[in-house]
Order: sequence, then structure tokens, then C-alpha cells
Amino acid sequence: MDFFKYIHAVGTGPKGNRDLTLEESKDMMDQILNQSIPSEQSAAFLLGWRLKPETTTEFRGAIEACDAYIEKTTIANSLELGYPFDGKAKNPYIFPLVGKVLEESGLNLVLIGDELTPAKNGITIKDICTKIELNKNTHYFDRADFFPKMSDLTELRMKLGLRSGFNTIEKLPRVANSEYAITGVFHKPYVKKYVEIFSDRYKRFALIQGNEGTPELFSKGRLWISNGGDVDEIIVDPANYGINYTKSWDAITLEDSLNQLNNPSDEYMKLAKLNAAVYLFVTENAASIDEAWEKLN
Repeated sequence: MDFFKYIHAVGTGPKGNRDLTLEESKDMMDQILNQSIPSEQSAAFLLGWRLKPETTTEFRGAIEACDAYIEKTTIANSLELGYPFDGKAKNPYIFPLVGKVLEESGLNLVLIGDELTPAKNGITIKDICTKIELNKNTHYFDRADFFPKMSDLTELRMKLGLRSGFNTIEKLPRVANSEYAITGVFHKPYVKKYVEIFSDRYKRFALIQGNEGTPELFSKGRLWISNGGDVDEIIVDPANYGINYTKSWDAITLEDSLNQLNNPSDEYMKLAKLNAAVYLFVTENAASIDEAWEKLN
């Protein structure tokens, strides 16, 4: 279909806008990924789509289009971690330490990274995974290798400088055919949307009120588990496990982030164990977070 029709659907204002069908969304995404249209048209659509805003059907259609271009490598007994591609700006990552804690459990962690995308301007998963030795159960996939068509759009997205629908759909490409997945979410209203978009792609899908939108718990927050049509909510408070870690509100450098991973404090290691316990629960390797915590201690 003429791509201008999609721009018209999202860019004519509240009275003239309309939602795309599933098939239209797949075609839209195909044209953007293949760069068969001018970059200006792609940018115009992404901006209008964000403002319209996007629907669950549109997201699902876009994801279906992406699936056709992703080169997958199956990793058994794995949990896919859905991180934002705009990075973390104020706190270090904790997943390398979580991987170490989980090594004897047999659970594999799957992470996806690429160059920075808008809009946080933080330290990326790629920054960490290319500068630190990961445990054998922590698997990093670079999007430039397994999904180059999306990676090739990074420059355009940086020129646009704003979040877009891509920020939502790109977190969980299911590159390792993982049966389990967890991603971070800022606000509770987004839980329902993420569940509608992603839950049927996994045996068990979870969301967590994680640090800076990541699937990493640094302070008291909520964990949501999708069970069919229902969503169970669990409050997780590090203080209940004797953890007194204080998260940062200041900007962090890559050097500082790597240093805290290479020389973790006792409290940071306790926090890593709690995150590991959450992941064991999500992947049905424990009946509860408390049970998993006891196993790890």
C-alpha cells in the first residue's frame, strides 16, 4: 500500500486519524524496515503514530513483521530480559551479578543490545556486555547481528530524538525462543498493554516496576505475572530480605557502572540475589520469591 496512506491515518489530527489494521501494521513495518520509503516518511509516521497513539493491534502487527527478519538461536531453559535501548542513566546494571548467582541453577539469561536509541541517553546493555566478562549462563545478542534491519534504523531514530512505538516493540524479540520473559514498566496502566502485546508469545510473561524502566529491582516495587487472562500482582520489598541498598539519583558514568560490577558491595550482592530469586519464581523454578531466596542463601 502507498505509505502516505499510513501517514495520513496517524497525522491528520483527532478527527481524521484512524487506527491501522493488523495487516496494515505489518505492511507499514515492512516498508520502514526495508527502507523502501524516504526516511522523512518513516520519521513522520513514527511521530504521528506516537501522538495518535498506538494500539495493541498495531503493535502486534508490527511485531509480526519484525519476526520475519529476526535470526533466532534457541537457548533452552532461558529467561529473556527486556531492557530499554536508551540505557540506564543513574544506576549501575546488576544482571552480570544475577547471572553469577544463578549459575548453579541452570537458568540462562538472555539479553539484547544495540547502539543507543532515544531518549534517555543512558549507558546501554551493549556498553556493558562488550566491556565485561559475562558468566556462561548469560547470553548477549547484538541486534546488528540478529536483526540488522532494525539496527540500521538507529541513526534515523537518533535524528528524530524522541521515543516512538519502536521503544515498546523492540524490547522482546524472542531471539532465543525463550519460554519465559520479564520486562520493566514505569506505570501500572502500561501493564495491561504489555500483557496484551507479549503474553501469548511466552509460556509465562512477567513485568516488574524496575529501576529506570529495566527488569532490575532496586527498591520496593510491584511484580506482575500474566496467567491466562488474569494478572497477579506481588509487592516485592528488598527491606523484607534485610537489604539496605540505596539507589542513586545522580548521573553515573560507564566507568562507575563497571567498577560497581567488578567490585560489588555486600548490599549490592544481596540485591543481585533478590533479583535472581524473582527470576527463579518467574521461570517456575520456585513456588515463591521467598522459597527462591531461601534456596540462594
